[in-house]
Amino acid sequence: MLKRSLATPHGVDATSSVVAGPHGPIPVRTYSPAPGISRSTALPFVWLHGGGFYSGGLDQPETHEVALALARAGFEVTTVGYRLVTLGGRERAQLEEGPQGLSRAGRERRPDIRFPVPLDDVLAVVAAVSARSPDGVVLGGASAGACLAAAAAYRLERDGASPLRGLFLAYGTFHAELPERSPELLSRVKGRRRYVHTPWLIGQMNLNYAGSEEVLSRPDAFPGGHDLAGFPPSLVVDADRDAMRASGSRFARELAEAGVETEYRVLPGSSHAFLNRPNDPSFTRGIDLVSEWMRRLA
Repeated sequence: MLKRSLATPHGVDATSSVVAGPHGPIPVRTYSPAPGISRSTALPFVWLHGGGFYSGGLDQPETHEVALALARAGFEVTTVGYRLVTLGGRERAQLEEGPQGLSRAGRERRPDIRFPVPLDDVLAVVAAVSARSPDGVVLGGASAGACLAAAAAYRLERDGASPLRGLFLAYGTFHAELPERSPELLSRVKGRRRYVHTPWLIGQMNLNYAGSEEVLSRPDAFPGGHDLAGFPPSLVVDADRDAMRASGSRFARELAEAGVETEYRVLPGSSHAFLNRPNDPSFTRGIDLVSEWMRRLA
């Protein structure tokens, strides 16, 4: 495996490499505390960006800046350039603009990349990282990446001998259909996301990832509403002003009801994707929260 060093701020070492996967090589980056910086835990952290399953990558702040911040806090972080599902021109317009005239046939077209390709990539990277970590791995993700992380946890638990020691889920969507949003929650969602994070549009995003109505019901696509027994200890963090909190809060309840050690937090005043905005005070609060939680896992 060829590794290439990356330019990073003082206190962090980073390398770029690839992991072999069932669909081809998967780009990854590994961030570590520089020599002389004490490590907070021996458990490596695998981190998945968001982006509706169809956008994002290793360079976006939600990937790179999160990894830098956690490495400075003493953690080894591997970020994953999982394959993104295909979103054509018409599907993109529908997801961004609303439900004008999209037929059932249009909804069920199957572009090149759909479920389970991104999930397979995630599982391959978790396997590669856990192979060099006898104590296990912590897996985390944001938004669509949180769904992928939860789906990976489901698959690994059902396959037996899961290497996961913890699961961190930030402002994710975990259900094939967005659960009902309370009047209180709706009153707190402001701006553009009030109109793009609707049940219909979230449903289209999920269907675009799934590729068919049938896949939407699979627990390794959308674990929400399914048996979650056996999941590792989980930290679920939601944004305050975020319609997706309807899914995150329900998923946290489902984890707890399944007997999973679960911590659920909502960051006051925050909005969706706060980990993609390093200058947002909620970014720092989120990093501090997951850092404290991971130290307790050790």
